[in-house]
Amino acid sequence: MKKVSVGLLGFGTVGTGVVRLLTKDKERLEERTGCQIQLEKILVRNKNRARKVLIDNRKLTTDVYEILDNPTINVIIELIGGVDQAYRYILRALKNKKNVITANKDLMASYGEELLLEARANQCDLYYEASVAGGIPILRTLTDSLASDRINKMIGIVNGTTNYILSKMSSEGLSYEKALSSAQRLGFAESDPTSDVEGLDAARKMVILSHLAYSIPVKLADVSIKGITDVTREDIQFAKKLGYTIKLVGVSEVSNGAIDIRVEPTLLPDLHPLASVENENNAIYVHSEALGQTMYYGAGAGEGPTAVSVVSDLISVARNIALNVTGNHIFIPKKELHSRKDSLVESQFFIRMHMKDEPGSFSKLTDLFREQRISLGKLYQEPIPGSDVAEVAIITHITNKVLFENSFAMLKKLDVVVNAKYFRVERG
Repeated sequence: MKKVSVGLLGFGTVGTGVVRLLTKDKERLEERTGCQIQLEKILVRNKNRARKVLIDNRKLTTDVYEILDNPTINVIIELIGGVDQAYRYILRALKNKKNVITANKDLMASYGEELLLEARANQCDLYYEASVAGGIPILRTLTDSLASDRINKMIGIVNGTTNYILSKMSSEGLSYEKALSSAQRLGFAESDPTSDVEGLDAARKMVILSHLAYSIPVKLADVSIKGITDVTREDIQFAKKLGYTIKLVGVSEVSNGAIDIRVEPTLLPDLHPLASVENENNAIYVHSEALGQTMYYGAGAGEGPTAVSVVSDLISVARNIALNVTGNHIFIPKKELHSRKDSLVESQFFIRMHMKDEPGSFSKLTDLFREQRISLGKLYQEPIPGSDVAEVAIITHITNKVLFENSFAMLKKLDVVVNAKYFRVERG
């Protein structure tokens, strides 16, 4: 039985879950891999800190090079987070011919292609299932289960923080500020939630998904990003009246040799499978040519779900070590796709505005859309009591994105329009 010696970088929430699984399921893991899996060393900041799992203190170290340069360790699990330091550690591990598992989405979105090249050059494995959707095995699904199919679109709720916030705003009528405070109190949001609420976290995950699904190099700069800070409970309520739910979704779509990747608050029809994904859960909805539409749903973060993905990657590495085929699974895409021009993008749009409630105001609105050849699918109008302003919500039919944005700019200049905003609408 071959020995798999593991060095763990980081002993936080996920690291604790990994140690718990390796300790609890040691015999079962050995049966499934044909290898003896041994946790050799764990990098920590403080060796004397109280732990949630029982561990031999001699396994703890504050010196990362006791792990990276240890010739007996052949697998590194990186769970320290961040980019620059993690990049240096993983690069050194790969150069030392050590297989690597990481849950670091920021790192893989920024340096994934470079690290994969380094891994292949050194005949090492580099797995990162936990970097996108916690316990949902979406990366393995894309690379293995759907390898024979052609994927043309993915829609994902891949950030639990924003999904929790929008869920609470929808179900309980909370303001954005109160929903965020609740998320922070429960540990679903950081004290500085910028990366989550501005859509950067979700965008990095869509980069990783797109890279694997379409076998193309994708950068964060290729993603159009808009967060949820401008979404109000009134936006959500009016979307509901028209039969829609607002979610922060990542959309990645390929057609005619061009790719369109975006992360933004989007209206989903209430009957869309993603519309019912609530609170901190994640889900990815995949469109492929042969299989059709499939959805992968589950917990997107947390000790248990993320640790399961990390240890599943460890099982894959151990099997590859046993078969002496490490590094063989790594595929570096050479195909290039260009970003789809806005002039070729078509979509439906949701407009919410305050309009002067006076004779002739509505005809100015409809005249504008008629002149711009944009047809309206749904329309809702409601006077605001005690005011000379009416609330108007509109959903257009499918139209060209550039045409719509130009028309929206003209709409905001109408003398009867007090204010207006819009969101994209995803079809069912």
